[in-house]
Amino acid sequence: MEERDNGNRYIRFDWAMKRLLRNKANFGVLEGLLTTLLGEKITINRLLESESNQEDEYDKYNRVDMLAEDSRGELILIEVQNNNEYAYFQRMLFGASKLVTEYIHRGEGYGNVRKVYSVNIVYFALGNGEDYVYHGKTVFRGMTKGDVLRLTPFQRQTFRVSEVSDLYPEYYILKVNDFNRVAKTPLEEWIYYLNTGIIPSEASAPGLADVREQLKLDRMTKDELRAYYRHLDNIVILRDNIFTEREEGRAEGREEGMKEGMKEGMEKGMEKGIAKGREEGLAEGKADMARRMKAKGFPTAVIAEITGLAESEVDIIR
Repeated sequence: MEERDNGNRYIRFDWAMKRLLRNKANFGVLEGLLTTLLGEKITINRLLESESNQEDEYDKYNRVDMLAEDSRGELILIEVQNNNEYAYFQRMLFGASKLVTEYIHRGEGYGNVRKVYSVNIVYFALGNGEDYVYHGKTVFRGMTKGDVLRLTPFQRQTFRVSEVSDLYPEYYILKVNDFNRVAKTPLEEWIYYLNTGIIPSEASAPGLADVREQLKLDRMTKDELRAYYRHLDNIVILRDNIFTEREEGRAEGREEGMKEGMKEGMEKGMEKGIAKGREEGLAEGKADMARRMKAKGFPTAVIAEITGLAESEVDIIR
């Protein structure tokens, strides 16, 4: 069953990231999501400076991000993107790379590079794939023998990780709009909430109990509710604008394509007509020459050789 009554309606995750989840008392929500996604217990020590709270009006409701540091000193960048961005893959790379360089002091050894997790919750069709959750990491594979390059025992002991990929940024993409089934696993329960704002009554994934407690709409003041619904309206308006622009672009493209097609068709038609005229004129010229040669008594084989016509074609010319 789904919880749908007003007392069990929950705040959208991106709004909660902006206004509520930055409070240490609410870290349980983020910890639950990350624990479920990464498959290991995550404890957030603190939030760090990030690019959140953009001044640009578009970014205020289009995207939100949060940077956390866990108990192991690893960096976790969580970003919510509401609308399509064609270069979003590169944006993910830039964000993770920036953290790698920003959170190491000049002169420090490379052994101090921080592990980075990039968690991306997207509400648009990113890339071309059938799944709704993707995980990417760096693996070095032999080009001739196909083996995976691994750490030495000394490196494993020094860096306290098992694989080379553990040293590199890892990326998670949650395409929440693509989830349209009954939630059966803890991760699916989270995806369902991120997509709908609803938590199934039997859901037990880590962190969802905190969502039930901390993110109910009826806990918000009237001013907060007005701001929240204005945020939702802005998202709808933005998506409508993007949809309209996309459809107008398609219509203009079709119209331009039709014009270009008609122009190209006319040009090709003229070329074909000229070519056909030349061919017909040449054929008529050969036939006229054959006719005159036949009148003068030339043998059929000779006429065919001179005009290039087949002997059967020469025979039927009168």
